[in-house]
Formats: sequence, C-alpha cells, structure tokens
Amino acid sequence: MTNLNEWYETGISKEEYMSELDTHKESFEHIYRNFEVPEADISTLQQHDGVRALVLAEVWCGHCMLDIPIFLNMTEKANIPVTFFRRDDNLELMDQYLTNEKRIIPIIIFIDKNGNELATWGPVAPKVGQIADEYKKDIPAKDDPAYEDAFKQFAATVTKLFTEDETIWQAVYEDIKETLITM
Repeated sequence: MTNLNEWYETGISKEEYMSELDTHKESFEHIYRNFEVPEADISTLQQHDGVRALVLAEVWCGHCMLDIPIFLNMTEKANIPVTFFRRDDNLELMDQYLTNEKRIIPIIIFIDKNGNELATWGPVAPKVGQIADEYKKDIPAKDDPAYEDAFKQFAATVTKLFTEDETIWQAVYEDIKETLITM
C-alpha cells in the first residue's frame, strides 16, 4: 500500500490496541485515566476538522506506554479519529518513518481526509529523550554479560518514572500539541 488512506482503513481500533496491553497495562491505564488535557487547550485542539491519525506502536514499548494514553486523551478532546498499527506487523509502513535508520516507536502520522500527510510526531518528546538517555548512559554494551540485568533495572526505573512523574506527561503533551498546532 502506498496511500495513507488505504493504510488508515486497515489499522486496528484504540480498543483493540488497548485490549492487547500486558506488561505495561497498569501504567498505561493509570496515565490514560489520570492525564487531563487542559480545558484552555480544548478549543485549539478541536480546530483540526478532517484530521485523522495513524499510530505505529507496540504494547511492550515503554515510550508507547507513556505517549499513547496522553495522545488518546488529546484525540478524544479534539475529535481526531485514530487507527493503530503494530510496528512489527507493518514494516512496510514503519520503514517510511525511520528515526536514525531505526524502527523506533511510537510514530504518529497525521493525515487529511484525502490521505495527505500533514505532520508526524515521535518517537519521543525531546525532554523525555534526555531523561531516558541520562538513565541509559551507564548500561553496558549489548554483548556485555551485565547488559541484561542493567537493562531490566533501567526499564523498571524508567517505567516507574514515566508512570508517576506528571511533569513528564506534560512534556509529552506539549510536544504533541506543538505538532498539532503547527500543521
């Protein structure tokens, strides 16, 4: 498929995506229930009539656990329809949105009613990337025997931080909002 409208029609719903949550289910649902779009921003977000979004994500992804529930709150307030694509099952689409030649998610693709790409967002808000990089800097190389344990500790620490630190939620929100406002 080459047309983004065709892709949009083949995606899965928010409900189907959320029904597949496992490892990050509690954190995802916590953020989804507790993040609130500022009332003052709702009318601005609603000025995107006809805009739809395609989201490349995976339920096991820590950044998806953080970003997607915030994004879903925004799209619900803005009346932006969303369809999801599992990254690993949709490499043809994913490979059009590589980050540094890698398949890093989530990626959000905003399109108009004709399937024209208006903007993309992802895979991480800059502030969140800086925070994750700071925690990641002491992890040994993948071929190091200590890598697996160090990465598990990193993932646990960052998952807790992403789940509980509402200033991180706000950084994600502001970055996605900026993409919406400027398209």
